[in-house]
Parts: sequence; C-alpha cells; structure tokens
Amino acid sequence: MDIIHKRTLEENIFKGLMLFSLSVVIGSLIIIIGLVIINGASSLSIEMITQTSSGGYYLGKGGGVLNAIVGSLLLALPATLFAYLIGLGISLFLQKDLTHPKISSFIRLTLDILWGIPSIIYGIFCLIFMILIGIGTSLIAGIIALTLLELPIITRYMDESIKMVPMGLRESAYSLGSTKFETSVKIVRRQALPGIIAGVLLGLGRGIGDAASILFTAGFSDRIPQSLNDATAALPTMIYHLYASPIPLVRQRAYAAAFLLLIIVLTISILSRFCTKKCTKFVIR
Repeated sequence: MDIIHKRTLEENIFKGLMLFSLSVVIGSLIIIIGLVIINGASSLSIEMITQTSSGGYYLGKGGGVLNAIVGSLLLALPATLFAYLIGLGISLFLQKDLTHPKISSFIRLTLDILWGIPSIIYGIFCLIFMILIGIGTSLIAGIIALTLLELPIITRYMDESIKMVPMGLRESAYSLGSTKFETSVKIVRRQALPGIIAGVLLGLGRGIGDAASILFTAGFSDRIPQSLNDATAALPTMIYHLYASPIPLVRQRAYAAAFLLLIIVLTISILSRFCTKKCTKFVIR
C-alpha cells in the first residue's frame, strides 16, 4: 500500500506541475494577445494599411505601414523558399539509407544548435560579411539573414517528418527497381508532405515575425523597395522604431502594427493546420 500511495502521490505532483506549466503558457498567450488587441485594434485603419510611412509618419503625421507589410513579404517569402529548397536536400540526405548514422547524427546536432542560436547572431554574422564585401543594408542581405535563420527550423521539421515514413514503403520501392534518389524525391517526400508543409509555414511565421536578424541587414526605408539593393522596412523593425518614439500617438501606432503582425502570424499558423490536414490524404496508412 505504501508503494501504491507513493506512486499515486508522484503522479498527482507531476499532474499538478503539468497543469501549472500549461496555465502559465496559455495565460501568457492570452495576456499578450489581449494587450495587443486592446491597444492596437482601435488604432488600425484602412489608411494605415494602404499608405506608406513617408511624410513624417514617425512624428505623428499621416501615412501608414504598407511599405513594412510589403517589405516583410519580400524578405520572408524568398527566404522561406531558399530555406525549403536547401533544407529538403539536407533532410533527404540525413536518412539512414542514404548516409552513415554518425554523419547524420552530427548534422542533426549542428542543426539543433543553429536552431537555438539567438536570431541577432545571424544578423551580426551577415553584417560582418556585408562589411567584408563592401555592401550596405539591403533587401538581399535581409533575405540571406532570414534564410540562415529559417534553415535549421525547416530542415529539422522536415527531417522528423521524413523519419516517420515507414521503411517498408522504401523497401517496396527499391524492390520495384527505384533508385534511392527516385524513392526519396517521388515517394518519401510525398508521404511526408503534411509535415514538410507544416515545417515550411512554421519557418515562414518565424521569418516574418523576426526583427533582430534583419535590424542590421535589411535596414529601414519609408518606401517600398524597387531592387534587391534597396533598404527595406519590415513590420517587426517598424514596431521597434515606432515604440521607441516619445510621442504617444506614434507609440499607439506601434500597437496597431503589432496587431497587424499578430493577425498575419496567426493566419499562417491556421493555414499550417489546414494544409497539414488536407495533405494527409496523400499519406499511406
């Protein structure tokens, strides 16, 4: 009876800890979303979404955040595409029928370390590289920084999804004469498609909401960039600059921009769930 009582007590303690952790996470999320909605929803307007910030927007004059919205998309979408293309090749290479387990374990460890590195480190690394080759803040530099930031996230997510593909499915393809490359690209990739899409959209959400990695690389501009060499504003960096203002009206605009960014990120998260569910029809059960 003492052993049973002890196990029951341990179970209740750990259940309590789990519930406490869950309440902290959910409570923090509710508080953050609530503060952003309360302070930002009332300040959001059509003019803010359809106009650029040129003309003294940071001094309380007219304008909007259109250049930051477009800039965020121009930065995050190409970066996510590049990270996906590179990460897909890496994740397929990491499978045990294509490479040695020790090599794949080392690469996975490296990706996990890169995932945990603060995003500002990527920005500083790209800044040093920019100084060495003599280029300034630009759209292309921001894309490179975000690609490096998203690469370990997307790669590890796709790697874990591909690892879930049954080995028997690959062996069946091999027995029918498929090469390892054909099996990986045509069969394994299709079988892991829901996880791959979820990983890509997760990386997109991280890239579109990050400020530290592009603060020193993409720069800032009041206009929509016309070329890869132009400085580019993004919603996260615009929020940073708006909230640093001592003018109350401008600080309120920072909350409105944060509310807009929150909507975008939540939309990406919902889209990720929807696409993952739709693509499960390709999965062989």
